[in-house]
Amino acid sequence: MVLSDKDPAYRQCTLSVMDNIADPDIIFDEKGICNYYYDYIKDEKLYVLKGEEGERKLKEVVASIKKDSKGSKYDCILGLSGGADSTYLALLAKQKGLNPLLVHFDYGWNSELAISNIENAVKKLNLDLYTYVMNWEEFKDLLRAYFKASVLDLDVPADHMIFGALYKTANKYGINTILSGNNIQTEHTLPKSWNYNKFDIINLRNIHSKFGEGSLNHLPALGLWQQAYYQLVKNIRSVQMLNFLEYNKAEVKQKITSELNWRDYGGKHFESVFTRFYQGYILPAKFHIDKRKAHLSTLIFSGQITKEEAMKELSNPTYDKNLQIDDKAYVAKKLGFTIDEFNAVLSQPNRKHEEFGTDVKQRAFYYSAMKSIQPITRILKKLR
Repeated sequence: MVLSDKDPAYRQCTLSVMDNIADPDIIFDEKGICNYYYDYIKDEKLYVLKGEEGERKLKEVVASIKKDSKGSKYDCILGLSGGADSTYLALLAKQKGLNPLLVHFDYGWNSELAISNIENAVKKLNLDLYTYVMNWEEFKDLLRAYFKASVLDLDVPADHMIFGALYKTANKYGINTILSGNNIQTEHTLPKSWNYNKFDIINLRNIHSKFGEGSLNHLPALGLWQQAYYQLVKNIRSVQMLNFLEYNKAEVKQKITSELNWRDYGGKHFESVFTRFYQGYILPAKFHIDKRKAHLSTLIFSGQITKEEAMKELSNPTYDKNLQIDDKAYVAKKLGFTIDEFNAVLSQPNRKHEEFGTDVKQRAFYYSAMKSIQPITRILKKLR
């Protein structure tokens, strides 16, 4: 039985729009405030720097990036999706005197608006763009396998391979720093039951082995040991520059619209047709998850919108109903399903990722080993 907002057992956070629909881990205190608010406050204090302190940290990070990149054509690398965060990050990097290599990942689902935003940013900022084109047949086979497995996180194939391609490209060009658009102030909140570990390569390969038909030889895998190689051996690091300033989503959109001719695509990550359909249709219909609650709650926690504004947004459809119908037909056809086959796949009982094996033991071994060698690493750094 799926809980609804009409059920007597329904509860919603008194501060945000997080609730107990499809979220077994939400907790409320005596004031009715959920655990996600306190998690946000804790992490904001730990990782977000604003004002003069943030500006000092930003200057320090930029100087470090330039120092590490001496002799290289590019200071850093930046994945450009056409969305607000990555577009603003490119603008910020340029303003701070960095010369990033912009990388766009073409995995078959870009919207025309996203492509236009990318082209405008590249032209206005006068930065180099490298387009990494995924092997479509292999990626399609992997994505079909995830649908057949009936697991929740259908974004794993794209996110896994996009980050794999980013590290691979950084290594190819001898770049040590990846600029990440991830930030606390606009995207912190997300229940752990609403997604899955993007880099669990054992889970990914097992799902493909059971439900796929071909190979994955030409896709840029990024499991635990690949990450360890890139980070520990090749010394490639990730920097979240957007945590070193007051990051207001509405103001950022106004700025990139004015300076880069950026156009809004209507929803978080909706620059991808697939992600738009997955988050706006599949998650609510199949898993009873509305990710807008998490996105809007983070903006409430960071003081950018009110709960009333968030509730008004949630009263609207996740996105245009006619476009949902069009997207469903488009996604089915692109993945090689008939509409009847696609409906049958979507109506299967939901299954947990963990049913197909995980890399939990490998990660436990890795973290234990890293803890053991940290003292040695610190000594070696001092001797350099």
